[in-house]
Amino acid sequence: MDALTATLALLRLEGVGPARFWQLFEHFGNAVLALQNLPETLLHKLPERARQQWHDYARREANSELINWALAEQERCAASGVQLLLCGSAEFPPLLAQVSRPPPLLYLRGPIDPLHLPQIAIVGARRASRGGLDNARAFAADLARAGFAITSGLALGVDAAAHRGALDGGGATIAVLGSAVDRLYPRRNAALAEEIVASGGAIVSELPPGSGAEAANFPRRNRIISGLSLGVLLVEAALRSGSLITARLALEQNREVFAIPGSIHNPLARGCHRMIRDGAALVETSADIVAELGGLLARPGDSAKVPGEETGPVSPLPQEPGARALIAALGGDPRTMEQLARDTGEGAGELMAALLQMELAGLVEQVPGGYQLTPRGAGYLQPQD
Repeated sequence: MDALTATLALLRLEGVGPARFWQLFEHFGNAVLALQNLPETLLHKLPERARQQWHDYARREANSELINWALAEQERCAASGVQLLLCGSAEFPPLLAQVSRPPPLLYLRGPIDPLHLPQIAIVGARRASRGGLDNARAFAADLARAGFAITSGLALGVDAAAHRGALDGGGATIAVLGSAVDRLYPRRNAALAEEIVASGGAIVSELPPGSGAEAANFPRRNRIISGLSLGVLLVEAALRSGSLITARLALEQNREVFAIPGSIHNPLARGCHRMIRDGAALVETSADIVAELGGLLARPGDSAKVPGEETGPVSPLPQEPGARALIAALGGDPRTMEQLARDTGEGAGELMAALLQMELAGLVEQVPGGYQLTPRGAGYLQPQD
């Protein structure tokens, strides 16, 4: 029996999760000996079904139901194009192997190569602002062009924008799931997942085929995202969010953490500001990250710019009277209608008409309590001394 078969068999036993697996591994030295010598003290803690499975293995060994399942699981994965990466093997991502008690096993759809590239994780809010989505996509595209693989969780919002940005930049991207690789979640991003694989990227999970998305899976997923990466970029996050957990895990794993600051009035900026206070590096451009983690990866002549300024504003400024005054009044923070009316001297009807035209042009977005400029709209702001 080889180590992969023994690992699959151990993890098949209900109640033997990654934590107990590593306790056994550390005690016995390898998965084969651990499976052969499960302590009675542990067996008494396992559910009845798991005890029956192990006693059947102890009697019948290679002919047991447990070993037959483990061998059949390997055949099923091979038939469906899923690779099994055993921790400790040459194929297993080296940075992830360095974290405390890493996943014993990874299921992979797509090539192994992206897992061995230097990776940057980009995470953030599912209900991100338009500016947050633009930032995630632009940073991911720039970092992909600089030679990094972009790692995220395939969630709606910032995660999906980061994957899309990496594809825009012609780079590799890795989606780490809180479900099995054959149970894509969320379903709305299933087409994006297939595009990731088709473009040479990878879909990864530590959960066996058939596993659905459950709340308990996502902290484990977040730990893999940070563990795979040299650093984590936090785009937008509330104070209580999975993205903030990923950033904190990265700090615990001795990874670099970067955060994009935002308006003090934006609830989704508070998580970023908290992480900056806790030691994350404040970044304004992708060049800040490249300089910190991999200046040698940048291609000669590449110069990362503030997202939204790569080619300057691409939409003409609406011609409504007072449009430039409205841009100046919006500034860098969300503004209410009352504040805009006071600062521009315009009536509500004129303001609504101008804001609608600017929203259609991609220059302004609605946020709770008012309006703010998108990164593209901010390109029209005139610097003030």
